[in-house]
Amino acid sequence: MSLPRLALAVLPLIMLFAVALELRMADFRGVLRTPVAVIVGLIPQFVLLPIATLIVTLLVDLPSAVEAAMLLVACCPGGVMSNVITHFGRGNTALSLTLSAAAAPLSMVLTPFNFGWMVAVNPATRNWLREISVSPFDLAGSLLFILLLPMLLGLWLAHVRPAFATRIAPSLTRGSIIVLMSLIVIVIVDERALLTSALALPFVIVVLHNALGLTLGASFARLCRLDSRSIRAVTLEAGMQNSAIALSIIALHFQLELAMLLVASLWGVWHLVSGFALALYWRSRDA
Repeated sequence: MSLPRLALAVLPLIMLFAVALELRMADFRGVLRTPVAVIVGLIPQFVLLPIATLIVTLLVDLPSAVEAAMLLVACCPGGVMSNVITHFGRGNTALSLTLSAAAAPLSMVLTPFNFGWMVAVNPATRNWLREISVSPFDLAGSLLFILLLPMLLGLWLAHVRPAFATRIAPSLTRGSIIVLMSLIVIVIVDERALLTSALALPFVIVVLHNALGLTLGASFARLCRLDSRSIRAVTLEAGMQNSAIALSIIALHFQLELAMLLVASLWGVWHLVSGFALALYWRSRDA
């Protein structure tokens, strides 16, 4: 594996470590204060979007690598930018933060579990994994390890050295994001000869897939009769996936397969566009 690709595999794990550094027991107490809203917010992330994505991949004939990337992204928890955009869109920021705090440790188990059984159930992805000599269940076990380790290390450091963890976490997160985006550009430029024909389909898929996540979050929150500010928070948590986790998995297990890389990378850009567009709409409606 080349140095840029190795760094692309490692950096998202550093970002997970940085996320754990900023988690405190007070964040988890929010789960106890608003348990119903938290459960309502977690179900679209870890149940509705993954299952809906599986159904879509079974009904629509797409390249196997693209279907695998869709399933992988759908299994990832909400992205860290959802808290910022929820606040900008005048949503329930406290609920958004609580959902992020609850989703981070849950994703250590649920992301590998969901991805493992879904790629095994889908005949196209199951056969594709067999072709590249990857077992869905071995993959799930490996993902459990690579997600669990940085998260546990971050939580441990935050507990024993809270002041130090608070000081380094923001710089670690910002620096990792900048380097990560730069490395994605380098890898894509290396594959630029393939991009003309390969880019259109993943972009359309990402836009529609993201719309599905946002719609599921908003619809389920309304069905459960949450207030309007909480609906905004749940909508964004359901539709903004942490594609950095997906990129790390793609780098470590799939040799940065181009179709998977494009889907995950485009997610990382597009969910910011759609999220800010929603926030601007909500602010204008409030005004």
